[in-house]
Amino acid sequence: MKVNDWTDYLNQMSDMLDLELDEARRAELLVQFSRIAQMAGPLMAFPLDERLDVAGVYQA
Repeated sequence: MKVNDWTDYLNQMSDMLDLELDEARRAELLVQFSRIAQMAGPLMAFPLDERLDVAGVYQA
């Protein structure tokens, strides 16, 4: 995801959760989102066998 996409996501989530974020906090969250996405990139790119079963859904 590009920074612009994270900006849109952050705007939508802060509106939905009724959060007031100052510019410093908003900027730091964008940095953290970008770092997390960068770390997740190799994991998301890892090819999986199509025959793998998906995990079951826990139901209480």
